[in-house]
Amino acid sequence: MIEKIIRENKDGVLIDIDVQANAKKNEIIGINEWRKRLTIKIKAPATEGKANKEIIKFLKDIFKKDVEIVAGKLNPQKTVLVKDIKKDEAIEILKRYL
Repeated sequence: MIEKIIRENKDGVLIDIDVQANAKKNEIIGINEWRKRLTIKIKAPATEGKANKEIIKFLKDIFKKDVEIVAGKLNPQKTVLVKDIKKDEAIEILKRYL
């Protein structure tokens, strides 16, 4: 299933995520099979871009790569670009958190 939420592009990989803000801690909680998205909990509130900043920081820590939100900035469903990484490498890293 993890293969379906990650797409390669010329700059790295695109990952579809579903964000739950105001959580107790930042964590990856699994894959939403129905939405085909990685579900992530973030401590920051979904106001003034705080959750978006926290998502970028959290994913940078996981992948050790630059991360950018490319779709869904004002929506809980987002697409992030993890730069300079191959799909296989991204899958291996995510499997450690699932």
